[in-house]
Amino acid sequence: MLRIFLAQLLLFLLPFVCYALWLWLGKRSKHPDRWSKGPIAWLTAAGLVLVIIGFATMAFQLRATDGKEYRPSEMRDGVFVPGRYE
Repeated sequence: MLRIFLAQLLLFLLPFVCYALWLWLGKRSKHPDRWSKGPIAWLTAAGLVLVIIGFATMAFQLRATDGKEYRPSEMRDGVFVPGRYE
């Protein structure tokens, strides 16, 4: 679960990091007005779109094959058995 959260957080922050890198490479980072409401709104929207695409991609890639049933993780005789499809 933590891996999924971190992956989605990275996707959300990716536009902000790219914009900050673009400002730094362009030597425009000395102007705080570059981070006004306009770019922040667009960067947030782009981050949300990337997160939605990430969730959709995970949903389609992590599907079970037809006819298989998911067995959740469990403790068997003191040994952790991870979740699986049977």
